[in-house]
Amino acid sequence: MTEYRSGEVREQWQTACWPVSWSAIWVGALAAIAVGLIIGLSGVALGTYKVGTEARIVSWRKFELMALVWSVAGAFFSFVVGGWVAGKMRGARHSETAILHGVIAWLVTVPILLVFASMGSVGHLGVWYEGLQGTPVGVAPSLMVTDPTAAMVARHAALGAITALLVGLVGSVIGGWLASGEPMTFTYYRTRAAVGMQAR
Repeated sequence: MTEYRSGEVREQWQTACWPVSWSAIWVGALAAIAVGLIIGLSGVALGTYKVGTEARIVSWRKFELMALVWSVAGAFFSFVVGGWVAGKMRGARHSETAILHGVIAWLVTVPILLVFASMGSVGHLGVWYEGLQGTPVGVAPSLMVTDPTAAMVARHAALGAITALLVGLVGSVIGGWLASGEPMTFTYYRTRAAVGMQAR
């Protein structure tokens, strides 16, 4: 922004920052993990997910449709809840701020999932998250000799984990948007100022 005063030119820079509520973000992240755990354990209890060595994804053709639907829904709706909780606790009236809090809650959840994976308990959240565990470097060569499908299983597990994380990111954006209460259309952003003026 340039300001002119008595022949001088002064540059004034104004920055706009969004206040971040870390308590809302942490509660949103914990809510996403709690809902994901409930959905994942429900999948195991209902027999949707296979357990043990049968849970390995050797071929996507052999991956059952119900397990696929449950995995996608679990990853999506757990982060919809997390994003919604973060946005509601922040009390954001605009979708941008609520979405920001939902996405940051997702970002906080990812390292927590990696900690669960290092402890071997991330599988309780769903089959796809087991790809976060990876294969220990020292075990990989001997594993490849005894199990020729190990490389394929590792690739499929990594693909499943990537999909679960990206589906969760989309869910956190939608959950934050829902928390704002604004209509979920891109054209509303252009008319938001006019709607605010009519409300006054």
